[in-house]
Amino acid sequence: MPINRRNFIAQTIAIGSLVAVGPVFSQEPESTAARIKRTGKLRLGAINGASPYFTKDLATGEWRGFMVDLGRDLAKYLKAEVEWVETTWGNAVLDVQTNKIDCQLGMAPSPARREVVDFSGPIFQNYNTVVARKGFNFERWEQLNTPSVKVAVDVGSSHDQLVTRILPKATILRFETSAAATMALQSGRVDCQVLVILLSTALLTKLPNIGHIVYPSPDETNPTNVGIRKQTDQTFIQSVNAWLDQARASGKVKSTILSNMQALVGVPPTAFPPQVHF
Repeated sequence: MPINRRNFIAQTIAIGSLVAVGPVFSQEPESTAARIKRTGKLRLGAINGASPYFTKDLATGEWRGFMVDLGRDLAKYLKAEVEWVETTWGNAVLDVQTNKIDCQLGMAPSPARREVVDFSGPIFQNYNTVVARKGFNFERWEQLNTPSVKVAVDVGSSHDQLVTRILPKATILRFETSAAATMALQSGRVDCQVLVILLSTALLTKLPNIGHIVYPSPDETNPTNVGIRKQTDQTFIQSVNAWLDQARASGKVKSTILSNMQALVGVPPTAFPPQVHF
């Protein structure tokens, strides 16, 4: 067909339209499953100073903790080698979302996080407790729900989400870190600190004079999961869930948690009451 002015303009418009819509049909980034298969590497986020979940030996550079051991077990299941990528609880969601890491073990699936990343099934259900100052006794959560009670939490955490939901009348003091909230309890600025049981038992082992642990009724638990990048290919999340089913059924999750609690923070298995299950 001869190229006249009219045909030239039509072809130019058509080409321009293809360029304009091209990005809309751009190919999705390589899936996590495909990348792991291609490289033989599983990139896992690790948070220093988060014992017994994660901790790094500064002398050797070796990572330890029950999420570290479970991460290695996941890599073995996937026939891959672990590549640890240091991150923080605050940055881990973005690191998953932007494909800096393949997944983050130990991530709580809050509604806000579910908007930007996917989650596996629960690794275990974390049990919420209260570390109370000496002489401060109670049995139920509702007894804390009064302005006269000062409760410390680390801002933005699952602890913060819990007290915001169930203690709307309490005086909530929010601190940048869990350690800062603990210092407020030590100094007498607050009556208690809300912590999951793995952290509260570790704290009382380290600082036995800070107070005592209360297990308020009714039980309040929240899941601890694996955060995974949203993607069309569901192969990776299906593999993680299959591994989790196997690890829970075999007792691997429970034994890994309990052994690390004793080895890293000196908490024996007998420290956990009967109602707590991993």
